[in-house]
Amino acid sequence: MKSWYHSWIAAIRIARRDAWRAKGRSLLVLAMIALPIVGVSGADLALRSAELSTEQAMHRLMGAADAVVKTSNLGTAIYQTPDGEHYEPVGGFDARPPRPDKPPTDLAGATRAALPPGTELVRDSSGHGRVRTAYGLLDTQLRELDLAHPMVRGLITLDRGQLPRAAGEVIASQAFLKESGLFVGSGVTPRGSKITYKIVGAYEEPSNLSNLQLIAPPGTLLAPLDQALQAAGMTGVTPDDTFLAKAPGGAGFTWNTVKEANAKGAQLVSRAVALDPPADSEVPLYQQTPKERLYGNGSRATELAILATVVGLAMLEVCLLAGPAFAVGARRSRRQLGLVGANGGDRRHIRAIVLSGGLVIGVAAAVVGIAIGIALTLGLQPWLEEQVNRRFGSFDIRPLELLAVAALAVLIGLLAAIAPAVTASRQTVLASLTGRRGIRRSSRVLPVIGLIAIGAGASIALYGTVSGMGFVVVAGGSALAELGLVALTPVLVGLFGRMGRWLPLSPRLALRDAVRNRGRTAPAVAAVLAAVAGTVAVATYQHSREVQERQNYVAELPDGVGRLNLNEAAGWRDVPAVRDALSRGLPVAVRADIARVAVGRADCESYSRAPGCGQAEILVPKEQRCPLYARDADFSPAKARELRKDWRCKQSTHFAPESTVVADEKLLTTLGITDPATVKALREGTAVSFDKRQVKDGKVTMRLVTDFEKAEEASLRDEDPPGQDKVFAVHQAPESAEAYGIRLILPESVAKSAGLVVAPVGSYFTLDGTATSEQRQRLEGEFDRMGVDAAFYIERGHQGDDAMMLLILSVFAGLVTIGAAGIATGLAQADAEGDLKTLAAVGAPPRVRRTLSGFQCGVVAAMGVVLGSAAGVLPAIGLRLTERREQQRFYEEGLNSGFGGDSMPFVPIVIPWETFAQLLIVVPLGAALLAALVTRSSGALARRATG
Repeated sequence: MKSWYHSWIAAIRIARRDAWRAKGRSLLVLAMIALPIVGVSGADLALRSAELSTEQAMHRLMGAADAVVKTSNLGTAIYQTPDGEHYEPVGGFDARPPRPDKPPTDLAGATRAALPPGTELVRDSSGHGRVRTAYGLLDTQLRELDLAHPMVRGLITLDRGQLPRAAGEVIASQAFLKESGLFVGSGVTPRGSKITYKIVGAYEEPSNLSNLQLIAPPGTLLAPLDQALQAAGMTGVTPDDTFLAKAPGGAGFTWNTVKEANAKGAQLVSRAVALDPPADSEVPLYQQTPKERLYGNGSRATELAILATVVGLAMLEVCLLAGPAFAVGARRSRRQLGLVGANGGDRRHIRAIVLSGGLVIGVAAAVVGIAIGIALTLGLQPWLEEQVNRRFGSFDIRPLELLAVAALAVLIGLLAAIAPAVTASRQTVLASLTGRRGIRRSSRVLPVIGLIAIGAGASIALYGTVSGMGFVVVAGGSALAELGLVALTPVLVGLFGRMGRWLPLSPRLALRDAVRNRGRTAPAVAAVLAAVAGTVAVATYQHSREVQERQNYVAELPDGVGRLNLNEAAGWRDVPAVRDALSRGLPVAVRADIARVAVGRADCESYSRAPGCGQAEILVPKEQRCPLYARDADFSPAKARELRKDWRCKQSTHFAPESTVVADEKLLTTLGITDPATVKALREGTAVSFDKRQVKDGKVTMRLVTDFEKAEEASLRDEDPPGQDKVFAVHQAPESAEAYGIRLILPESVAKSAGLVVAPVGSYFTLDGTATSEQRQRLEGEFDRMGVDAAFYIERGHQGDDAMMLLILSVFAGLVTIGAAGIATGLAQADAEGDLKTLAAVGAPPRVRRTLSGFQCGVVAAMGVVLGSAAGVLPAIGLRLTERREQQRFYEEGLNSGFGGDSMPFVPIVIPWETFAQLLIVVPLGAALLAALVTRSSGALARRATG
């Protein structure tokens, strides 16, 4: 035992001395190993720091309170999960009362009644409104909360200024101040309000840094704004109320208390329950709805599988790149290793010395990588917090996990040194001392293993696609096939070498050198193979998804056509000015102004239930309604599939803000509808229908509904709501005429003769050319200066990121490939320095050295790219076939239920040939040129080495 210990100590000393002598090679290997360690350790620190403990999460949710409670508004008892994330009415949503009770006017009293006597409550009210800023209008969350109450401590972090104490004071989130151009001390006015509030402080919500929010004392913001909006005939603010609760006696709320609150229709998230959750058997909701259905199943396992695959591939690539460096180091130190053998050392001592080199470099890489990972995470913490939109709970360093990361670095170093150690130990003492390499034969077992792995991996991946076992099996089989190809790399390198007979001198020498030194070339080629295979797989998968999304994209309008609409019904008087601004700001060719039908007043929303307002509904005759959507529909799968093909059940894939509009024939021009009969009918004052289900005997019935209680009762009986009818003679447009969500166009004369209230709402328009980014920004700024909530949309077709993604992948693969090929070239030059000097001695011109270096790098890159491209297609095809199977299954289930599309899902497999061309041509050529440029054309001619 003692002899074993001392021999390893000596081996480590020798390895440490050699590493110090060959600083360049040692730093190269250290950097290769340390780079993934920096990433893994940094990711571990960032994830652990961003992950909140249960106590921290509860503190940010409820401050110093014991619970957060909210009425469910279902009008019945509920079941909830212990964390309050999910809740359902007892018996399920189908079993709840047909008419839920109205929300109580005394919400605080109703909430207190659901809790134990003596519970202290603090109301937290929030709503949304548009406030005037330095630039225009900004949609902002408006909140009322008593920030001075002890229970609120911890919900926000005050950065500067003071808390609001009186009416007319608010504090603003940092995100709001940054977005609005305001600052502490500025005045801010909600649109529709006559009160200007002073910003007295700035704060942030630790768990929502990007929230645009203003907080005022209770009763000073939402209620006055709601009154002002309703007085101006505008839609008011409907607050969303929750309550912070403090249990009597400070005992907290138990799970039994939570269930008692659920029985009274209240949803309660308790700190005590979160810290000590009940068993699943004690949660009634899990008996009603399986837990897996609520939270999903298998996602965590998939994430872990993907993480393990990424880490494994990183280890493989580093080992493949670092292995040749250790091999070259062993050959450069072969005389020293020979002296060890000459002085009584055996093969295990030689192996120990080479392995100690991996151990020394691995330990150094672990220390350096973890130190840099910690420093980077600390330095990037503010940026990381902004990316995840929340503050870290704490900077969480877990020594055991970092120790495991360090062990990973040591393991990578040892794995990379195993093959060179075995090779060095097999050399005889005489060969080591004389520098002769002897005859080395390739392994005959490794190619057989590689072929078996390729066959098994491809079979597993194929089985995963047809058996429905999921993405993990496909990815695992593809990885196994890729490893088999890596094992075959030495043989494939030899096959590439047969091409040398047809090449000129320099590429022939480069190819011959690569074949003769397969122990150095094969790992570099395999590293390039691994990088390119991953890139090709992702690129093929991404490009296929892009083609699928482009095919499935549903345009809102014809290409190049725009739509302008006012989002606030009360601003209908501003529509003419908004239209004029549109015509001034953009190169408008044709503008079709549209109006909507308002029931009650012109400022009533289309679906408003405000006092004095109503809704206009187009009635569909019962015999022309789709039977699948009837309230008592119950069909067999076969009957559901048959009905799905019925003309009454075909659904439009388009949506328009207003399905019934008042317009003239210019609207048809903008929508690209050229049917002569349709254009003529609208021009002559006849309404036009684009949905034949609503037409009976050439007429359409519009019902004006104002009694919403009776309308709800009629809906429960599957009957039409009561109201006043307006009947219009219509022209039915042909099915080929696409109106992009518009179902009925009324001429203005027809609408007014029927006594309908018509309110302008916007325009459709075509452009003479295109709208530049500058023009769009100026127009949006003009709308802000006008103080209107106007929005415009211009259809540009599918705007995928396929090109950018493929470019990023190509650049990444190119950099990795050039880096791996460059490392292999540098090692080849260090290993073949004698050959280069021999070339110079026999009169080879200086450019031969540069040319040979370039071709050596290009050969490695070309081999890796060709093999990697072939290997990367398999996982992409397997994943796409699995997706196709899954989508077809969902499609079949949808058809059986009476839902789904009219055609089978389109899941193509498309090869990105442009990306392949870049990888196959540009990357090897770039690697060769770069290596040639950075290589010296001449080297110092040393004295002849004597054997």
